[in-house]
Amino acid sequence: MPRTGKVKKRPIKVEPFYKSRLVTRFVNRVMEQGKKKTAEKIVYGALRNLNEDKKEALTLLEKATKNVMPSQEVRSRRVGGATYQIPMPVRHDRSEALAVRWLIQAAQARKGKPMVEKLTAELRDAAEEKGEAFKKKVNIHRMAEANRAFAHFRW
Repeated sequence: MPRTGKVKKRPIKVEPFYKSRLVTRFVNRVMEQGKKKTAEKIVYGALRNLNEDKKEALTLLEKATKNVMPSQEVRSRRVGGATYQIPMPVRHDRSEALAVRWLIQAAQARKGKPMVEKLTAELRDAAEEKGEAFKKKVNIHRMAEANRAFAHFRW
């Protein structure tokens, strides 16, 4: 039975300290087992390590996120018994969500340091267009480019 009705998108609340939706997204993504205070400590600590000035730290966070946001992705689609990787444009909303997810996963994958330092390092790398999260975006774009021949299957 197919689903009916549209799911309403819940608005993301602006986080009080930095007054940024992006910081809220990071906090919610870092959070594990409902421990929001711990997640806030990690994200705020990482931002403080990036730069003492709040505005400058927020600018660096936005730059890092923007550098990791993909403009295209590949989706699998079955056509006549074969599965094709079809390049699709990514909406801004999903693009930002992917960037936040990749940044945090890349930070978690680093070893031997507290999460605050790992997240700081990953954000710094992403702002300079390097690091694991940025590589992931480049790989996704490369796959989309390689499969451009199948773009006509997008409908």
